[in-house]
Amino acid sequence: MKIKTILLWLTLLVLASCTSRTEPIPVLAPELAVTPANADWWRPEPGLTWQWQLTGLPIVTTIEADVYEIDLFESDAGTVEELQDKGRKVICYLSAGSWEDWRPDADKFPEEVIGKDYEGWQGEKWLDIRRIDLLAPIMRERLDLCKAKGFDGVEPDNIDIHLNDTGFPLTYADQFAYAKWLADEAHARGLAIGIKNAPEMIIDALACFDFAITEDAFYQGWAEETLPLIKAGKAVFAAEYTDTGVDFQLACQWGKANGVSIIQKDRDLTSFRAVCP
Repeated sequence: MKIKTILLWLTLLVLASCTSRTEPIPVLAPELAVTPANADWWRPEPGLTWQWQLTGLPIVTTIEADVYEIDLFESDAGTVEELQDKGRKVICYLSAGSWEDWRPDADKFPEEVIGKDYEGWQGEKWLDIRRIDLLAPIMRERLDLCKAKGFDGVEPDNIDIHLNDTGFPLTYADQFAYAKWLADEAHARGLAIGIKNAPEMIIDALACFDFAITEDAFYQGWAEETLPLIKAGKAVFAAEYTDTGVDFQLACQWGKANGVSIIQKDRDLTSFRAVCP
């Protein structure tokens, strides 16, 4: 068997490992194996610089960074295009594991999937992520909007959910199934997708996700758990917050030594950003 054919076949097997279909995956003969047409999404590599702004609008587009992450609903296609014209890649932020009462599609969520309050975040409640059948139309619309606005990737927040007091008996298996489904849906639209926090899921989801976004991983002591992503050639975008007392210089030293892109942000995620020297 030719080497090229073997590589293509192995690619299909890796892609298949990220599917969450209920029907069997069709097996192709090796000589017919081809890379899917939608397999050309952005794959960020370690070492890219980044900026993360979700509040304090308008978006400050003059900060020097390879990658920007901004809110799906609060940002328009013009801002995405402006950033891309400056050579930036742009990630859209959306919450996939919580209901937010201020979002324009909040009334589309059935009451049965809305759980307990998300402590510390007014107007936000947990979702029953087991009910992909009910969440799918809403999340697909959000991903469609992300694609329509021209984003390069997506960060589905709050998928690290099963250990929280959600009001639902969620398991790790539920969390992983939902995460894989989201990855499939993002890739079907040509969007890169990042795993948010969820250190216990990094190894299992390594083949499904293209990068990671972390919060306080160095301060909380689990930054090392993101390194399998780095070893796989996938970027880790790490934020350490200003209100924790973290030794940011030490975090920077660790990040530089390991290829992790670390910045410091305020908790509200305004345009403020401290970078490593």
